[in-house]
Amino acid sequence: MSGSGTRDAEVSARGYRVAIVASRFNDFIVASLLKGATEAWAARGGAAGDLATFRVPGAFELPLAAKRLGASGRYDAVVALGCVIRGDTIHFEIVSMESARALMDLSVARALPLGNGIVTVNTEAQAWARARPEEGDKGGDAARTALAMVQLKRTLAAARVR
Repeated sequence: MSGSGTRDAEVSARGYRVAIVASRFNDFIVASLLKGATEAWAARGGAAGDLATFRVPGAFELPLAAKRLGASGRYDAVVALGCVIRGDTIHFEIVSMESARALMDLSVARALPLGNGIVTVNTEAQAWARARPEEGDKGGDAARTALAMVQLKRTLAAARVR
């Protein structure tokens, strides 16, 4: 998962290719996450042509798209962006837990550097606070995490650590 410690990491995006897969559900929030991710990419010197964005219906569909993008061999990392806001049913728990679990399973099984930028919150106000680049910047955190994990993967490969 993404964490605030990634803000200080000065990992360059130069020479990397990254795919962002973003949910269309709650797009009013996801658009802010996407803005943060693309700004983080650009701030680290990433070329616009090396960052691709794909959209899926909702957070539950993010893992399948991330799996296909990671397996394509075209991308060094994948960033998953979505927003799940608690409602009156258990749907929130199912979508938030299962999408996070599937992304983690995918990352570990395929050694895929992945930034999890799925915001799971109780209220729309909490979602905005986490999504806005000038506040929580969880989209930027997810992009920075993915880049840090690409760099770590390459460092470990060079040291022949499996």
